[in-house]
Amino acid sequence: MAENKYLTAPQKMTTMPPGIPYIVGNEAAERFNFYGLKAILVIFMTQYLRDRSGALAPMSENDANFWFHLFVGSNYFFPMMGAILADVFWGKYRTVFWISMVYCAGCLVLTADNTRLGLAVGLGLIALGAGGIKPCVASNVGDQFGATNQHLVSRAFGWFYFAVNIGSAFSIWFIPRFLQDYGPRIAFGVPAVLMLLATFIFWSGRYKFVHVPPKGKAFISETFNRKSLAILGRLALIFAFLIPFWALWDQSGGEWVLQAQKMDRIISFFGWKFELLAAQLQVVNAIMILSFIPLFQYIIYPAIDKIWKLTALRKIGLGIFTIGVSFLVSAWIESKIQAGLKPNIAWQLPAFALLSAGEVMASITALEFAYTQAPKHLKAVVQAIFYLSIWRRGGLQFRRPPLQGS
Repeated sequence: MAENKYLTAPQKMTTMPPGIPYIVGNEAAERFNFYGLKAILVIFMTQYLRDRSGALAPMSENDANFWFHLFVGSNYFFPMMGAILADVFWGKYRTVFWISMVYCAGCLVLTADNTRLGLAVGLGLIALGAGGIKPCVASNVGDQFGATNQHLVSRAFGWFYFAVNIGSAFSIWFIPRFLQDYGPRIAFGVPAVLMLLATFIFWSGRYKFVHVPPKGKAFISETFNRKSLAILGRLALIFAFLIPFWALWDQSGGEWVLQAQKMDRIISFFGWKFELLAAQLQVVNAIMILSFIPLFQYIIYPAIDKIWKLTALRKIGLGIFTIGVSFLVSAWIESKIQAGLKPNIAWQLPAFALLSAGEVMASITALEFAYTQAPKHLKAVVQAIFYLSIWRRGGLQFRRPPLQGS
């Protein structure tokens, strides 16, 4: 079927658009891949990394943290590239599909080569791919809706974020175990297969999606005018307040994992005892997000709204405050460890609960806000500006030059 047979405008319907399940399925599989490899990245670099001869050559904790934050930050730098490609040149569908191929290549390199060279090339391609598709997939959700089913946009973004956490929950639980039991090739290989599946799911929905045409040369005149620039400036200022939020949140995948390694990880559950791997506790964040989304939407938000009118910006502000409190809990735990105690890993649960609550209030709200407030021709670009707030928080992270090695 020729490209001109693609849908270019939303269908008149009052139900959920037919392309949404493909977007949600793609997101769940892609996030399985991303969060799976992210969960084990610090452990891999400090325990499993090899040199060109095949001998173990692990990084120090400081160097591993540096590379971890550099990789994660890069994922939120490249969205602007993907947004420009989508809004100006290729359109969202072609941008997501072709950059997903780069993403898949990075996953395969990381699987095949467990040296520093493989790490650098693999993570570089993954950051380019994951970052490039990010603003396009998120804004593609909103593109599927017309005037008759616009009331379902919030629900669709809820399902989209639900898919993110379904994928991450399963991968964060299983992939650290795969790393321990089968080694890095299997631990990175399984997520790579899921990324290939994500690309296939997205391709399968090509005739269900609304393909908003790129603007081409008209993009310049429609963007660089007083009205559009004023909107972009206001949104950028709002998203700037999220920088400290993400600076704190991202430490849950690095510093909190290293903290968990120093704790008692034996869990007793109704007489059944088992050891929880340090990286596995991150699954708590995903599980709590899945339960908190309906809790906040149907109970907490309406209750607060009766007392204090909840706007999108107030939700974001509450989220930033809540995540700050979570790190007071983490700092208290660290003080106990430094005092020579070995607290149980369950002590991190209150910190994760506060972290997850803050994420629900700030991240989901900001994601929807970025789409609804953006001019029609700048949907992907505004999503990219939102993600730049996550990238910029890299300046607030601990930095140390990496050790030179093979």
